[in-house]
Amino acid sequence: MSNEHTSTRDQILHMLKTKGSLSVSDMALELGITEMAVRRHLNTLERDNLITSTLVRQAMGRPTNVYSLSEEADELFPRNYSHFTLDFLRDLHELDGPEKVELLFRRRENRLEEAYRPLVTGKLEERVATLARLQNEKGYMVEWEKDEATGSYYIKEFNCPIAQIAREFKQACNCELSLFRRVLEADVEQTSCMARGGDKCVFQIKKAANGG
Repeated sequence: MSNEHTSTRDQILHMLKTKGSLSVSDMALELGITEMAVRRHLNTLERDNLITSTLVRQAMGRPTNVYSLSEEADELFPRNYSHFTLDFLRDLHELDGPEKVELLFRRRENRLEEAYRPLVTGKLEERVATLARLQNEKGYMVEWEKDEATGSYYIKEFNCPIAQIAREFKQACNCELSLFRRVLEADVEQTSCMARGGDKCVFQIKKAANGG
């Protein structure tokens, strides 16, 4: 993708964010390019599920399509969720104590277990692969592998969407480790942690002593 293409795409996304729904002619006029060029960029954005189109009737002439940002595109713009969550957790800790913070993280762990458990099935290797996929879908950039010499499995997370929270509230990491143990029904130890200075989070997984 060329820089020019990327720049025009970003301008279109920015326009739709700041001005709302626009027609092809609106965008062409704003960008100073042809309607054909605008349509080419819109086709790419539609293919990537970043915009939606709606047919709108006009007082005169044929109906025309107007374009808006999709929910997926909304996620491209800056967010401040982590700072908001950190402020909330700090206030909760100050007002109600560490036990209430722990309870919140445990409730999150339980919700994730309910969602994951029906999907994480089969032999241990299948369970590891499925868990890695589920974590990938949540933005953790996961790889997994098996050490043939020892029979251990490793899940490696190269991104942590809640890193800022985990650095201050260790319950986040503790609950993730507990979640892995519960859904994998295996012995799991964390050998590296980004919140504690590691370049990635690494989990070593072995068959549970009672089978698995």
